[in-house]
Amino acid sequence: MNYQQTVDYLYTRLPMFSRIGAAALKPDLTNTIKLCHELGDPHTRFRSIHVAGTNGKGSVSHMLAAVLQKAGYRTALYTSPHLHDFRERIRIDGEMIPEQRVVEFVKRAAPLIDAIEPSFFELTVAMAFEYFADEQVEIAVIETGLGGRLDSTNIITPELSVITQIGLDHQYLLGNTLAEIAGEKAGIIKQHVPVVIGETTPETLPVFLQQATEKVAPLLLAGDKFRATEWFWENHELVVNVEEAHHNDAQRYHLDLSGIYQVKNLLTVLTALSALREKGWQIEQAVIREALKHVRRLTGLHGRWEHISEHPSVILDVAHNEDGMRQIVEQLEVTTYHQLHIILGMVQDKSIDAVVALLPANATYYFTQAALPRALPAGELQAIASKYNLEGKIYANVNEALTTARAAAHADDLILVCGSVFLVGEVR
Repeated sequence: MNYQQTVDYLYTRLPMFSRIGAAALKPDLTNTIKLCHELGDPHTRFRSIHVAGTNGKGSVSHMLAAVLQKAGYRTALYTSPHLHDFRERIRIDGEMIPEQRVVEFVKRAAPLIDAIEPSFFELTVAMAFEYFADEQVEIAVIETGLGGRLDSTNIITPELSVITQIGLDHQYLLGNTLAEIAGEKAGIIKQHVPVVIGETTPETLPVFLQQATEKVAPLLLAGDKFRATEWFWENHELVVNVEEAHHNDAQRYHLDLSGIYQVKNLLTVLTALSALREKGWQIEQAVIREALKHVRRLTGLHGRWEHISEHPSVILDVAHNEDGMRQIVEQLEVTTYHQLHIILGMVQDKSIDAVVALLPANATYYFTQAALPRALPAGELQAIASKYNLEGKIYANVNEALTTARAAAHADDLILVCGSVFLVGEVR
């Protein structure tokens, strides 16, 4: 098989959560442990940072990888899902895994696939871990897929654990309360391994404290370590002034990830980097500032308040749950434009009403869906949206919607594509 045939085989042969939902998930780590054991336990042959959370974990993972890479370390990055190319999930120093490595791995793993019957995600994790071990990376930033405790990535023992924001998402799998979801995310906390907590609430903080105490894991709260005193936009960059506790001078950071929700992620990243420096990692302040200006270029991150064209402005954002959409609405409130056009598509297993209820009524809507079985049909989305006085037409796909929106928009309008990672991934 060539590369495209190999990827098509993975999509059709293995259960894939992004396509079919919960039916693709396995209830424990058995398959991942078996796979990696047969591959020589590659996850034990490199150092790592483990990142979990409801929102923000992708941005935090990419920021950390960018800094470590810029600091001169051979840095791996594992994230999911991908937007355009499967290989986006597995990178070293920003470069995607070569197509031939994917082909060769799947060919060798074919007997294991038949014997173990792994999910798509389980096999992908094993592929990444073997690649990182073979390439002798110095540090790997590993983002969880779903949850944490039972996530396939949770067979690693990292240098540092990081948990970002906790919100209501995938309740049917992770629990119906913030405390229950936090308990699943806190499952990545390991014995004696420091853990950075990006955000807490009265419901989640006791969960993290209990888990850290049981594991004798030093717990660091980002809000106690750093504080953002000011932020503004400059040349499509987010500029943030940050004060560190017990320090008199503030540091200024320019971020190419310009969504205002990145302010919270920045504080999490800075706390994580401080913890790494205490463990002996050589990371200079000048390196941090330079890396954060070029996260997209260094790591290939896309779809986070991403400005892809002007006149009219077109923004892509992968926000897809209630907290993520609330952050988008806050962003819109401080963004200047004449008329707002929102291209919206979601998947069926989200809290659709809770998300749609947050959206502004004074926008023109373009309802569509991504090309996958989990996608909520555009007609159903339109019907739900009409209950909240959100009006718009139905389009067969996101690119048809975008073409129509561009034709209708004035030069100073704003077009936002959001609601699903997969929808954003289909934008040409």
